[in-house]
Amino acid sequence: MVDYRALDRRRFLLGMGALAGAGITGEGIAGAAEVPRIYGCDEWGARPPRDRLVTLNHRANRILVHHIASANSTDYSLAHAFEVARNDQADHMDNNGWSDTGQHFTISRGGYQLEGRHGSLNALKSGNKMIKGAHCPGQNENAIGIENEGTYTSVEPPAAQWSSLVALCVYLCEQYGIPPEEIKGHRDFYHTECPGEKLYAKLPQLRGEVKAALGR
Repeated sequence: MVDYRALDRRRFLLGMGALAGAGITGEGIAGAAEVPRIYGCDEWGARPPRDRLVTLNHRANRILVHHIASANSTDYSLAHAFEVARNDQADHMDNNGWSDTGQHFTISRGGYQLEGRHGSLNALKSGNKMIKGAHCPGQNENAIGIENEGTYTSVEPPAAQWSSLVALCVYLCEQYGIPPEEIKGHRDFYHTECPGEKLYAKLPQLRGEVKAALGR
């Protein structure tokens, strides 16, 4: 049987190493070694978008944190993370009628980072473009959406997921020049409980950890 607590601890330590310079590259933070490992749409088996997606020739200026409001699974495997991404895309396309996954990136409870909307990863790497999202009305042309697997109304995200969220936000802020103060929750711009009371309450901590990692 897999010891998920031990796995979670290992992923936490890896994520913290990323913040110290092992998981974010020299495209951003000085002295860093490599960018966060983000699995692209082709890797997790995404369906092609229904319609042509819009590439915006400007940088994002905000990050919006979401939760999927899904089960708090204890399957922390990569295979499960891929399944989460496929299920989320199917929900957005088939039930919401959207062209593709609404958010730009997804983080599993096991700490895996995945591209959500097609083209988001290449746009991020460019540092000067973004894909128009569908994760929050009024914010889709300027804010990067990060969806976190799970429901965080009464529990906090596991350590692996949290450390990956910090690392991804650090990279996003570095690439796009986003101030850590502009890391917000979905509910800040839309009438919703998302990203859940517990995760929303941790956003000041998230901003603080990102700011510290950036040396600002």
